[in-house]
Amino acid sequence: MTLEERFEISETRVCTTVFPFLTNHHDTLFGGKAMAIMDEVSFMAATRFCRKRMVTVSSDKIDFQKAIPSGSIIETIARVESIGRTSLQVKVQVFVEKMYEDGRDLAIQGSFTFVALNDEKKPIPVLEGLDVD
Repeated sequence: MTLEERFEISETRVCTTVFPFLTNHHDTLFGGKAMAIMDEVSFMAATRFCRKRMVTVSSDKIDFQKAIPSGSIIETIARVESIGRTSLQVKVQVFVEKMYEDGRDLAIQGSFTFVALNDEKKPIPVLEGLDVD
């Protein structure tokens, strides 16, 4: 598999309905819940990229551009954007859709950095043991 193919297969999409238990006192998606969803979907993308144990080491500049009201559908899309020796960076976008109307808008975006770990929880090269062309 080529490196570009690994980037492509890392793309992960998860849809969620924003029910009231996910919202704040403004009846919009709570920021902490949004970040947790983004972290989980970006973790999936990181794992799919290299099939190694991954841990989040940072979240970088998360921009909340549009409030997400209760009763919306969100689609969270994550894709590995760059790799280092033991780490990789995942770009995450959250799109909001009204339940009963066409269209969607970018609501939140940010990036998360992950490190690959071995069984002893020590960092290992992301591409170690992979057949990459």
